[in-house]
Amino acid sequence: MIKYISTRGGVEPQTFEQVLLNGLAPDGGLYVPESWPQIDLASLKGKSYIDIAEIIMYPFVEGSIERKDFREILEQTYSHNIFRDKEVTPLHHLKGYGKDNIYIMEQFHGPTIAFKDVALQLLGRLFDHVLTKRGEHVTIVGATSGDTGSAAIEGCKSCSHIDIFILHPRGRVSDVQRKQMTTIDAPNVHNIAIEGSFDDCQNMVKAMFNDEEFRNSVNLSAVNSINWARIMAQIVYYFTTALKLGAPEKEVSFVVPTGNFGNVFAAYCAQNMGLPIKTLGIASNKNDILTRFFESGEMKLGEAFATISPSMDIQISSNFERYLFDLLNRDATRLANLMTSFKETGDIAVSDTHLQKARAQFESTRSNDDETLALIKEVYNKTSYILDPHTAVGMKGAKEVAKEESGAVVLLATAHPAKFPDAVEKAIGIRPELPEHLSDLFERKEIMQEQPNDLGKVMDYVRKHTKK
Repeated sequence: MIKYISTRGGVEPQTFEQVLLNGLAPDGGLYVPESWPQIDLASLKGKSYIDIAEIIMYPFVEGSIERKDFREILEQTYSHNIFRDKEVTPLHHLKGYGKDNIYIMEQFHGPTIAFKDVALQLLGRLFDHVLTKRGEHVTIVGATSGDTGSAAIEGCKSCSHIDIFILHPRGRVSDVQRKQMTTIDAPNVHNIAIEGSFDDCQNMVKAMFNDEEFRNSVNLSAVNSINWARIMAQIVYYFTTALKLGAPEKEVSFVVPTGNFGNVFAAYCAQNMGLPIKTLGIASNKNDILTRFFESGEMKLGEAFATISPSMDIQISSNFERYLFDLLNRDATRLANLMTSFKETGDIAVSDTHLQKARAQFESTRSNDDETLALIKEVYNKTSYILDPHTAVGMKGAKEVAKEESGAVVLLATAHPAKFPDAVEKAIGIRPELPEHLSDLFERKEIMQEQPNDLGKVMDYVRKHTKK
């Protein structure tokens, strides 16, 4: 049975059930597995998404959830009633583009048409299963730059054991993203618009978790990608996609548009579990703190810019701590000191040796808004395929990797283009339509509370409205 440790070393090894409910470790660190299960790729060939998901993920939950119960949860989560494509994250070959070796992994076939659905539909059901067994209630507080919020709400809105509060930066998410959150009319769902940036929202959530009295008083838990269960669920589609493209006999590369480093960290996890990935690329927009780290070895906070790819408008990439922990050879004391320094100064650096190691594991690119619009237009003109702006940010990296590689290069399409119609229309003159299940979205009534950038006031609001 796999146990979990904190990146900052201040807690005893935990079970999956404890990690699921806690989200963030009490010492402020993030949970990671003590060891990585090794997967025999040959044994996965010919199996369905659900079959592969069970094989990949069960080692992480063993001891907390019975296998038959976990299988039932997976069948409910990845059913055709939830995901509009039976492959969950189907592949689209961009024929005739570049060297003809770029593929799009479409991650937008869930209810909120973004990649977060793949993990959060599972997470809600895992919470419900564990809380029902324990007879407990939790308060979930999360921050979103756009997609996590709606996916988390969709995953938790029917859970009688959960109150969920989602903070988003007022005016800094797309209209579709906001509407997907604020039009859910459920007594346990609370949307809070904060006067500030996503980083302000995320810092509030972290502060709530670090306030032991508050955390215990409302039985606080998390659905942000700081929750290990989110990462666990995202590992699966790297295996399923690589297998479709001939792995392990054929090499496959992945390029991931990322702000919070969770989606690409899942690919890194897959590598640790035996998936041979030729090249692993990360792509940033103007908020390029990750790309700057891989260029210089320094992580330095800067201004958070508003861009046409708002889900990536992030300066503090929470999941990067998990990678730094490994980069520093799992030296928890050193990692904890580094993160304390980052919190105090907004600036940390690693040695040249560690930088070279990081560069050997990841390639990085950045795209500004003009480049992003140009890539949406270029891909559409050559292939008639429409990219959302986040996926287009990744296309710059995918093109660079594809020039160097003979094997398949997979770009993760993290959202449906209709989530960001203004950017797409500006690029190609076409306003993409929402899928049928969301066609009346703008006719639905919004329910939302506006709050100042004031931690105390937001905490008071949570206390007042949770059932705990």
